[in-house]
Amino acid sequence: MSLLDRIFAAAYDPVMSRVEDRVLARRRRELLAGLRGHVVDVGAGTGANLRHLDAQVDHVTALEPSPAMARRLRAAAAARPDLDIDVIEAPAEALPLPDASVDAVVSTLVLCSVDDLQRSIQELRRVLRADGRLLVLEHVAAGRPGLARVQCALEPAWRTLARGCHLTRDTLTALADHGFVVDEVRPWRFPGGGPASPAIGGVATPR
Repeated sequence: MSLLDRIFAAAYDPVMSRVEDRVLARRRRELLAGLRGHVVDVGAGTGANLRHLDAQVDHVTALEPSPAMARRLRAAAAARPDLDIDVIEAPAEALPLPDASVDAVVSTLVLCSVDDLQRSIQELRRVLRADGRLLVLEHVAAGRPGLARVQCALEPAWRTLARGCHLTRDTLTALADHGFVVDEVRPWRFPGGGPASPAIGGVATPR
């Protein structure tokens, strides 16, 4: 566990608290409402999604590759004794789950920072049942040329400061190209108009 990883994990919730309170908590709550069965929270971070899951969920597998973040994730899981939660340190590129074994996968602010986007999406598709759902909330590459140029210019420094986060990923196209129907995934924007403001959210289904 590196010093930078520990610092990033400790700073994550304080840094994100304002946007979480203003925007993300409501969007998480709306996106995750009514989930049932076996739910996988991939790249679960410090556990922000856990507080929004319904107690009727049968089982939660919370996956997080960073040991520093996983330590905080375990504390968040302990705060939900009404849920059956396993916390596992694993990356999105290698999910420790059988094929077609889960009812829903949750990916919130994750696919921007995975090492291999294509492989990660293929793994999400692999573990979902045929009638399963992928619930996404991700910031993405800008469609506007001016902001896209800003994202490209800032990305090297951004990736260093944000521990691998990319500003320029076309995640919606990647999902469509690697096994998902994305008709119910919609564009939206974080307030403020910053380089990470373009976003998508909604439900994708296996094709």
